[in-house]
Amino acid sequence: MCGFSGLYFSEIRDDIESSIRRMTSTLSHRGPDDSGIFVSKKVALGHRRLSIQDLSETGKQPMRLKRAGLAVVFNGEIYNFRDLRNELNSLGHDFVGHSDTEVILHAYEAWGLVGLKRLEGLFGLALWDEHRERLIVMRDRLGIKPVYYGQSTSGLAFGSEIKSVLAAGGVDQSLDDQAFREYLWYGNPYGNRTFFKGVRSLEPGEWMILEDNNQRLEPWWRIEEWLEQPTTVKNKSEAAIMVRDRIDQAVERQLVADVPVGIFLSGGLDSSAIAASAMHCSDVPLDSYAAGFDFDRGVNELPKAAKVARHLGLNHHELNISGSKIEDVLVLLAKAHDEPFADAANIPLYLMSKELGGDRKVVLQGDGGDELFAGYRRYAMLANSHLWSLWPRFLSPVMRAGGGYGRRFARMADSVGHPNPSLRMALLLTLETLNSPPEALLSADRQKELVENTDPFLAYHNSADRFQDYEPVQQMLLTDLTVQLPSQFLTKVDRSTMAASIEARVPLLDENVAKLAVQLPSSWKVNGTETKIILRDSQSSRLPSNILAGSKTGFGVPYQYWLRTSLYDFARSRILDFSFLKKFDLNASLMEKKLKQHQESAVDNGFLLWKFLQLSLFHENCH
Repeated sequence: MCGFSGLYFSEIRDDIESSIRRMTSTLSHRGPDDSGIFVSKKVALGHRRLSIQDLSETGKQPMRLKRAGLAVVFNGEIYNFRDLRNELNSLGHDFVGHSDTEVILHAYEAWGLVGLKRLEGLFGLALWDEHRERLIVMRDRLGIKPVYYGQSTSGLAFGSEIKSVLAAGGVDQSLDDQAFREYLWYGNPYGNRTFFKGVRSLEPGEWMILEDNNQRLEPWWRIEEWLEQPTTVKNKSEAAIMVRDRIDQAVERQLVADVPVGIFLSGGLDSSAIAASAMHCSDVPLDSYAAGFDFDRGVNELPKAAKVARHLGLNHHELNISGSKIEDVLVLLAKAHDEPFADAANIPLYLMSKELGGDRKVVLQGDGGDELFAGYRRYAMLANSHLWSLWPRFLSPVMRAGGGYGRRFARMADSVGHPNPSLRMALLLTLETLNSPPEALLSADRQKELVENTDPFLAYHNSADRFQDYEPVQQMLLTDLTVQLPSQFLTKVDRSTMAASIEARVPLLDENVAKLAVQLPSSWKVNGTETKIILRDSQSSRLPSNILAGSKTGFGVPYQYWLRTSLYDFARSRILDFSFLKKFDLNASLMEKKLKQHQESAVDNGFLLWKFLQLSLFHENCH
């Protein structure tokens, strides 16, 4: 995994080289092994390298194919590069090294834009065609790797992180209100939005093409391509076998590296399935890693992970990690994300990656399994949404007033039973509620401005329209896969691991696994209260029964508890900081009330306060 940056300009200036070096230097954590730049009459490209494929000089970037006038910078892995290389060899293409980067250049030379569409993997890339004076900036199908862009004083700037684009200079850094309101509700912005008006993200499966003084921003792939291909799978038994085989194939091609590859093993179904496939594909025991934290609050995954490792014959390692300096970690992660980000699971993921140190550069992990195979409780609830719609809505205020379980039940009932499909999905994905919206902590004028000009549920309205022909569970699965996964979970994985110079690969999001999963009916994934049916069935001959039957846990990050105890003073001083309150037009007395309620355990305001703490750290360290 690496990081890249770039500039596209109308005419070269003396400061272009210093600009691209400055942009590229912000990404040193993504690529500590090497760096390079390329400057032409219209484009400058920079690269930081984490050496994984072809460790020699022939794998260095920016990489050029001089006879064709091509140059590329690339972050990620192309998993079908060997098949493409063999095909290109048969067409007479000669290769200097054995990297997947070189295959990108030859694929474009042989097949043009169609060749880039044939790439499979996780990637962001920028390719310059000197002869056509064409620049292509591109992001992978599912949005596993990031690409940002924005207009700067030096030209159109782009790169693997927001900080690289900002380093170009002159980028509009004023607050994007739509992104801000989405953050208040969900803890992250959605789609192509960032906190900065002048910085946008390429969406999954999207590319930007600049040529002939024109800029085209368009999808090069959409998930509808998979949905429109009818599945040939006859029954659940056949589907389970196909899922197992596809995961085997995905893991086998994602184990390809010129450095050792490890596995983050939680003991849950997703990572255990990946570990089982890895041992099926490997002739030698692979290294697996599980972590125990001094802040797990009872969610200790070490015993389950150890049991799976023994069962599969993995070379298992346990990492015991302390969160004693969690304040420093929060500041570091705020800088890594470049904008507020409130998924607290980035903390243990970063600490695990950091603890791994130089032992491994590449790890496999299980992201995507829940969204593809219906692992969340909300899918089971949606499968019975007709029953939830019978809930007497007038009872919700009574249940909420009781607090605790009653409050949670009322929230779920109001969400699942909501008659509007987009709001049903939108409300399931947040702990906030319509009766107590988070923007209520802003000044009256600021609330009015946001309500009139933004919509926190915009992404879900668009998704409901896009997938309106599907039943509720499938609609939710597709929405999670195209909205929530890239904006929250994959962002978390990329920033947390790359901040520690670790490449995380996600085999369950391999195109061949994901395509099959998307095409399977939701009734094969969830039935009653049972979830992930097909994935569990696919592993029945490989994993212990208690793992197959186990419920989802995930990283236990007790941020609600921290905000009452060890982090209370840290959080209070930042959330009530005068410059922070003024910057975001926050109501100081209401904010102090929320802090006091939470500290005294009168009301659990943990999620709300965590978002404002992250917002304050962004204000303090990144803006």
